[in-house]
Amino acid sequence: MHFPGQITTSATGEARYTPDRATISLGVQTRAVSAARASADNATKQRAVIDALRAQGIAADQITTENYSLSAIQVYEPNTGDKSPRITGYNVSNTVRVEVKKVEQVGALIDAAIAKGANEVSSLSFHSSAPDSLRRVALADGFHQAEADARVLAQAAGGRLGELIEVTTSGSGTEPPRPMAFLAAKAPSTPIAVGEMSTNVAIMARWRFVEGAK
Repeated sequence: MHFPGQITTSATGEARYTPDRATISLGVQTRAVSAARASADNATKQRAVIDALRAQGIAADQITTENYSLSAIQVYEPNTGDKSPRITGYNVSNTVRVEVKKVEQVGALIDAAIAKGANEVSSLSFHSSAPDSLRRVALADGFHQAEADARVLAQAAGGRLGELIEVTTSGSGTEPPRPMAFLAAKAPSTPIAVGEMSTNVAIMARWRFVEGAK
């Protein structure tokens, strides 16, 4: 029995873009002798931080509590007579995630938060407001590459590319920013540079191979 030949190719499609959105995690850590005092001090400072962000135009639904923790600060010094760890105070940490819709605000937002008591910036990431559109561009790019490779292979084998049998995609990812500056926040704000990024999608496709055709 004769089985028609097939050609299978794969490619990675890419869509490059300049991020227009950012996510910042801003934290306030406070210490005090008592848990109540540490918590109260933290609440006061975090409220001031949130108010400062709101004053910069950040809406309430763009600010989300990401983490809150209260822990005892323990010291154990057996050389000074300690028979067991003793509590010397308490540490409170409160982190909020801020979704920034205007990427040029990032530096000013960080500065405003720090000025009101934020003492931890645990993460800063950039992304696009249209990830679905970018993925579709990457899908098309990957398919065109796979098809072009398949046509070359078919011709090299003495035939031509037949009908498409199957096309699949597996996974997608975002490349970290390249070190090329796009944005620098105006002084005296913290300077923030945003590089070009890309969305990548893997494509695999199969076609029938038509033998001997010109």
